[in-house]
Amino acid sequence: MNDQTHTQTKTQHQTRHRTLIAVSAAAALLAGTVSLSACSSATEQTADTGSESGPLQDRMQSLVDAGYPAALASVVGPDGEAIDVAAGIGDLATDEPAPVDGEVRIASNTKMFVSTVVLQLVEEGKVALDTPIDTYLPGLITGDGIDGTRITVRQLLQHTAGLPEYADQIAADAFAAQERYTSPRDMLNIALAKPAVFAPGERWAYSNTNYLVLGLMVESVTDRALAQQIDERIVKPLDLEHTYFPAPGERELRGEHPHGYHAKTVGDLLDITALDTSFAWSAGALVSTPHELNVFMKALLDGELLNEETLAEMQTTVPAGDELWPGAGYGLGLQSYPLSCGGVAWGHGGDIPGTQTRNAVGPDGTAVTIAVTSLPWAVVSPDDNERLMKQYRIVVDALDATLCER
Repeated sequence: MNDQTHTQTKTQHQTRHRTLIAVSAAAALLAGTVSLSACSSATEQTADTGSESGPLQDRMQSLVDAGYPAALASVVGPDGEAIDVAAGIGDLATDEPAPVDGEVRIASNTKMFVSTVVLQLVEEGKVALDTPIDTYLPGLITGDGIDGTRITVRQLLQHTAGLPEYADQIAADAFAAQERYTSPRDMLNIALAKPAVFAPGERWAYSNTNYLVLGLMVESVTDRALAQQIDERIVKPLDLEHTYFPAPGERELRGEHPHGYHAKTVGDLLDITALDTSFAWSAGALVSTPHELNVFMKALLDGELLNEETLAEMQTTVPAGDELWPGAGYGLGLQSYPLSCGGVAWGHGGDIPGTQTRNAVGPDGTAVTIAVTSLPWAVVSPDDNERLMKQYRIVVDALDATLCER
């Protein structure tokens, strides 16, 4: 999500980079520069991996040296062997080291889970990809240039529906939203009060509103809460012990975790770990760990959650070019990234105040997730576009290097 909108230039800048942003979509963050390069490092691993964790640990330490309070990473190889490391400070108030494989808010990675549920409903014959959303939510999706009888489920999944963004308004100030509950219908009303961005199917543009609508559709079709559907269809079958949808009003993380940090003013990192993520809901509220996110992505791409035909639909992309990762494509809740070493990786990524995650599965089946405990705007001035983009790229580059060189 976003903090306070500062200038028109920053608004335009963040809009250009919506592809990899989690719940933020149109406004820029008011953040400050802060030096954290002196933070100590915690080096641990969960398996007897010998020297294999060395390069990964070094990459995480480089992210800490660049200003992120902490960096966590998990690599799960084709054979299931795991390497988990952490660097930096997990709690700036106590100097406690960052925990290995701690719980983090995975933000827009939630979209992969929601898409998986929707596509399972497609396999069950309860939803059809090219059927208008009005069939499942009659009369609900309507507004200035917005017509639910012309917007398909596929277009919502792929961000080609043209729906306006709700996130730029509902959480324009992250700290103001920290303890506030907002219902999905209230968020939808905010979005539908704006005109359509473009006609359905005309082009691609990331909008969290698409997945807000899909969450409502899942609940309408199943007569069950979205959280229950994700838990029963994905979390329990994969034995994910630290992956969950926060309950209404739940602000604290349940398990061991690093603290997340955000900023109101330059040089002032504030703890935003306790957060009511109702503003993210089906677009980005899930909690997981780097290792468990890898387990999910591998299971998804290995065909454990969807059949071959449906997975092929999920991996059919439209261009979603982004300066952070040129050549990126967007499928049905799943992104493709060309690697520097050749081949394509599949994943998503997500940002939410206090956490940035970048994650994907490479051509050989290796899954990598990297999480840092602030957004770039919290450690680099948003007025310095060059440094801001570099702060983003170093996490993307660390993911690419790990998939290519591990």
